[in-house]
Amino acid sequence: MPPFNPRCQNSDPSPWISRFASLVPSGARVLDLACGGGRHGRFFLERGARVTLLDQDVSSVADLAGVAEVIEADLEVGLPWPLAGRDFDAVVVVNYLYRPLMSRLVESVAPGGLFLYETYARGNERYDRPRNPDHLLSPGELLGAASGRLQVLSYEAGIETRKTEGPKVIQRICATRVEEPVALCR
Repeated sequence: MPPFNPRCQNSDPSPWISRFASLVPSGARVLDLACGGGRHGRFFLERGARVTLLDQDVSSVADLAGVAEVIEADLEVGLPWPLAGRDFDAVVVVNYLYRPLMSRLVESVAPGGLFLYETYARGNERYDRPRNPDHLLSPGELLGAASGRLQVLSYEAGIETRKTEGPKVIQRICATRVEEPVALCR
């Protein structure tokens, strides 16, 4: 189990990510993009995944260098994609949006893999940061990113209020790369 990192202020995984974690098998290859303090990477490491953590500043996950792949790269400055030719059983992105990467992230989902994405959407500027439209999803934008490329298993969009936080406007998606449609459970 990875050690606790006191620099990671919120060490609990997003409830959205936790909800679908059982679909990611032990030993799966998981990409935690814009990992920050690594709360999702740590969560999947505890579940037996092989984790790649990628961020422009990896000082908060340096303690994981022996148990996870840690890559420091500022993807917004036009560098080549550091994961070229690789795919992942789960691509996890929370509270980050850089539109030029969206297509590449979808392409990085392996057959049978998951695309787990959750971030702020338009309307959030009324409540809190981020307020810049460049950092807020447009209505249905995550659905559009998956359309024709991934099968959506679950999608949510709207205002969320948690007991410890004020309202925020978010979009979330869980989608998979499949050859055949997945049967719905009844």
